[in-house]
Amino acid sequence: MSESATPSPGDLRADCSRCFGLCCVAPAFSASADFALDKPAGQPCPNLRPDSRCGIHGELRERGFPGCTVFDCFGAGQRVAQVTFGGRDWRDAPATARRMFDTFAVVRPLHELLWYLTEALSLRPPPELRAELSAALAETERLAGGDPESLRTLDVDAYRGRVNPLLARAGDRARERGGRPGVDRRGAALLGADLRRVDLRGANLRGALLIGADLRGVDLGRADLTGADLRGADLRGADLSTALFLHQSQLDAARGDRHTVLPRTLTRPAHWTALALTPVRRSPGAPGGRRGGPRRSGSRST
Repeated sequence: MSESATPSPGDLRADCSRCFGLCCVAPAFSASADFALDKPAGQPCPNLRPDSRCGIHGELRERGFPGCTVFDCFGAGQRVAQVTFGGRDWRDAPATARRMFDTFAVVRPLHELLWYLTEALSLRPPPELRAELSAALAETERLAGGDPESLRTLDVDAYRGRVNPLLARAGDRARERGGRPGVDRRGAALLGADLRRVDLRGANLRGALLIGADLRGVDLGRADLTGADLRGADLRGADLSTALFLHQSQLDAARGDRHTVLPRTLTRPAHWTALALTPVRRSPGAPGGRRGGPRRSGSRST
């Protein structure tokens, strides 16, 4: 982990080779469309191998574990394993296992905040807001670097509640930069909604439930997608090239194709179809951005 107040991109990207399978042990999950079985918190998943690797990693979707494919620790796993606990595996130190799992549950949301704050600073906020974001970034990094005792007593939900308004302001300023901001659908329940004729450019979609929504061919330029649930959303032909706070795990949870336009920092998920998309005709009420061939996307994560 970087010693500076500003984490490097690698610090906020999962490196499973330096972790002890914490995401496969610490959290609980229930049998559902996302997980094929029940697993209590603190109990290793039956698919976790002794070398901390997943025994069915290449078949997670086929074996009923799509939830695992979209989970992102934002680099918290390797920090807790290698820095907070000095590289000592919980298997070799059973007495520290519970402390390690509890610590991971706090560091993971702190690392998520670090990622969002870093993204917010990249949006060129005005000087006063930049100073506030930088201060929040430094404070979040300080907290994430604490010892297990201080981390386990931290009210991470309350802290997140103090930082989120800053992130919302950064998103609002970025949405305004291209002109008038779009519609405000913050937290809206849009499960399965057909949004192909809705103008979502510059929209506020923070925390929106877009599960299974039809977004084919939609221009999401400058739309704030912070925490938007895109599980099963149809992004074929959509333009996400300038979407705000879009994370790789959101793409991994959605459906898309080679015509989906991505930011350069994100990767086209392997499970997206490579087949050609039937051209999507845009309605007059929802003008689009540029179209054309697929953009070559860079690599990102987790």
